[in-house]
Amino acid sequence: MDVPAFVETWNPITLAIPFFTISVFAEMIHARLTGKTRFETRDTAASLIMGLGNNVSSIIFGLLLGGWSVFVYEHRLMDISFAWWVWVVAIFLDDFLYYWSHRFAHTVRWFWADHVVHHSSQHYNLTTALRQPWISPFTLKFLWLGSAMVFLGFHPALVAFVGALNLIYQFWIHTEAIKKCPAWFEAVFNTPSHHRVHHATNPLYLDRNYAGIFIIWDKMFGTFQAELESEPCRYGIVKNLGTYNPIKVCFHEWLAIVRDMAGAKSIRHAALYLLAPPGWSPDGSRETSTQILARWKARQAEEAETAEAAE
Repeated sequence: MDVPAFVETWNPITLAIPFFTISVFAEMIHARLTGKTRFETRDTAASLIMGLGNNVSSIIFGLLLGGWSVFVYEHRLMDISFAWWVWVVAIFLDDFLYYWSHRFAHTVRWFWADHVVHHSSQHYNLTTALRQPWISPFTLKFLWLGSAMVFLGFHPALVAFVGALNLIYQFWIHTEAIKKCPAWFEAVFNTPSHHRVHHATNPLYLDRNYAGIFIIWDKMFGTFQAELESEPCRYGIVKNLGTYNPIKVCFHEWLAIVRDMAGAKSIRHAALYLLAPPGWSPDGSRETSTQILARWKARQAEEAETAEAAE
């Protein structure tokens, strides 16, 4: 199949780097002038180093991932062209698969060990978008979710291209400088407001808004939560790292999994330390996000009853 020349020669992420750079500097100026966006020098440096490491990782693992995609494509179910409507379908399908991949990254600890890197900053600005993991292929998601479209018959180059467009879209939503977009846009697309919720550690906001481009998936599958003025976002992870060391940022959760599995009292417990939601423990001494939310709701209900009785 003939691949369009622009697909072979253009790398959307490379082309977007000047836009990323200008946007980061513009947001820093906005922060200095208005104080409405927050930066911390060491945090920003850590995010930029993580982004650089991710680029190096992409080069190192590129041959592996490319070779796997070619292998899968040779066993594809059908031939899908590069027609204009195929691009539209591919963008929606890629985002649908991204939603589920992202959801698994929050609900399966093995995947969370990789994704937690992106959530580890206690600040929320455009450099947070660049805070990416270094060893993502170790999760092995590329063997299944990452290959689904190729197996169906979409050309690997097309899949890589629309995947890059998805990542580029998500850059601009990592900001506090934009409060709300027009209502019609907020209803369909992922926005800074929706994604701030996703990065927040407030119990109400935990594990919500997994969308990449289209927020419709969260609304369809029951994971949507609007940002509330009464509940300002607090960023980071449930137990923040307290370090800006990129090595610790990258590997801390992998090491924690190894420690937990090594100390497990049974094979079942060892497996659950790996595959259960983050925060699971056999004795209940830790809490998953579901348990944290349930406890928060119970406390809210109790406070409401107390206030009502006082009246």
